[in-house]
Amino acid sequence: MGGTGAGVLGLAAERPTPERIAHDPRVRAVQWRDLVELNIGEVIRELTLSLPWLALSLFSAHRGLYVPALACSFIFFLAGLRQVHNAHHYALGLSRRATEWVMFALSLLMLGSMHAVQINHLRHHRYLMDEDDVEAISARMKWWQALLFGPLFPVLLHWKAFSVGSARQLRWVRAEVAATLILVGVAWMFAAPHAFRYHVTAMLAGQCLTAFFAVWTVHHDCDRYHFIARTVRSRVKNVMTLSMFFHVEHHLFPGVPTCHLDVVAHRLDAAAPELSRMRVF
Repeated sequence: MGGTGAGVLGLAAERPTPERIAHDPRVRAVQWRDLVELNIGEVIRELTLSLPWLALSLFSAHRGLYVPALACSFIFFLAGLRQVHNAHHYALGLSRRATEWVMFALSLLMLGSMHAVQINHLRHHRYLMDEDDVEAISARMKWWQALLFGPLFPVLLHWKAFSVGSARQLRWVRAEVAATLILVGVAWMFAAPHAFRYHVTAMLAGQCLTAFFAVWTVHHDCDRYHFIARTVRSRVKNVMTLSMFFHVEHHLFPGVPTCHLDVVAHRLDAAAPELSRMRVF
């Protein structure tokens, strides 16, 4: 028994842990630092990207046109995710302090603490697809399970944030949660037009669908080491999704703003073409 156990342990010791793709020499050779900076036009575009869609959704709901309102709300939520995703990595071309306030504003508009999401998202990059990666839980599910899991997902993100966040981060989380609850409660009870109530309902639905659209779609059937995420290559699909599905590129080069990920994708294809094999759609 002792000899057998030693043999098994020896085989385990000899079996190397797969190297993560981020350490692959081909990936490490890809140039990306020239893509980090944003010019003033790009900064303005990133900061205002979601606002026209918010205005159109509220206007359409005010006029009782709920089908176009839903379409505009979907694009607003997607654009908001792009903005906050860049904010999580301080890739908006702003100071860190200004970026914190952008996340605060988006928390009120999207009805959830974006600092709580940030805490979990940065852990997602650190603990990709392992037991400590709360954000990626739905990626290990079937598509319909990810949809059913959706309403629990934002609750779990906030719960985890309160258990692992730093004192500074949690001050922002508490402020965002409190401000959002006060805003929704006061407006709903005393002065909310039906367009605002529509917006609240639409954003809550968006939060419940995030586990599927923002996590499952880009990580399902992926692994922790090589094919870590999915991507897209169609120009039309990139425009439709605001370039949010260049996800393997984002994981390998998280400091690159979303608007420059198409350039990274082109460079990555030349260095490691097999990484584009896993497509979102």
